[in-house]
Amino acid sequence: MVVQLKFKIHQIIVKDMRKNTRKSFHTGTVKKTIRIKASKDKVWRKISNIAGLPTWVVDVKKTVYLSKKKKDVGAVRLITFEDGNEIEEHVVLWDAGKSFTYIATEGLPLRAYVATISIKARPKNVVELTWKSYLNSKKMSEKEFIDFLAFMGSFYEASLENLKIILEE
Repeated sequence: MVVQLKFKIHQIIVKDMRKNTRKSFHTGTVKKTIRIKASKDKVWRKISNIAGLPTWVVDVKKTVYLSKKKKDVGAVRLITFEDGNEIEEHVVLWDAGKSFTYIATEGLPLRAYVATISIKARPKNVVELTWKSYLNSKKMSEKEFIDFLAFMGSFYEASLENLKIILEE
């Protein structure tokens, strides 16, 4: 069973636009961790395939490379979601077998988005996977930003649950 979550970034931002609210910049973080019963190598192979997102990330229709590089620093991907939204991401840190960090340069209602996906081996063939991000918004109300952070948390959770289901089969 795959978890579904409709990916509608723009709806979250637009829903309070009619209200007369003061817009400003906001910063925050989102962090979700899951334990997966699988080998560290198996988990790393799945997450380090940065164009393989349609198999586990919620509502991703397709992911294509925009760079010749497929892994490591300098790899670039374009993610297309079911709703047509596109996000361009660049890998900026790569620690093979442990973690990678990427930034979104286009497609989010943010001035900055930096995320790291990391894994740690635990006893009994269990891997702890953490997806953590730092966000700095474009001008929006505080409520809009809090709603966006909540959405991102739900998005991460649903995607990580999908990954767990796939890797524990």
